[in-house]
This record gives sequence, C-alpha cells and structure tokens, in this order.
Amino acid sequence: MTHAKIGSSLDDFLKEEGIFDETQAHAIKEVVAWQVSEAMKARSLSKATMAKLLHTSRSQVDRLLDPERDVTLSTLQRAAALVGRKLQVELV
Repeated sequence: MTHAKIGSSLDDFLKEEGIFDETQAHAIKEVVAWQVSEAMKARSLSKATMAKLLHTSRSQVDRLLDPERDVTLSTLQRAAALVGRKLQVELV
C-alpha cells in the first residue's frame, strides 16, 4: 500500500482560509516567548529579576512572555542579551 498524499498541506489550507500570515506570526511569537522563558529558567531568573535587569516593570516582562502581545525588537534584543542569547531577524 502506498502512502500517497491526500488533500492539501496545512500551509495550503491556512492560505486558502486567508489566515496563513497571522498564524505564522503567532507561531513565531509563541516560540520566541518560550525560548526567553526557558533561558530565564536556565539562568534562574525570576520575572521580577528580569524586570529589574531590563529597567522595566514586571508587567512588561509578562507582556514579553505573552505571545498574544506585541513587543518591540529592541525589547526582545535586550531580553535575549540578558539571558545569554542573541536575537536574529531575517527577511526571506
């Protein structure tokens, strides 16, 4: 028995529904928020400590870790540096 593809790919479906770009942007935000959160855990940084290091409020750190919210690239870059990571953005 062969395993021929049936139907379209998920990307094709999302494009047909007109939500591909929105879904992709949300997925990227989810991954970035998770990566920052995991890096904070690895360095034993609480949200309060992260806020102090970023010279901001804890609620701003909550927004940084919430994929439903938009944050600036400069905020992401500073947060990444504090957890020993580097932010890389590319246009493809």
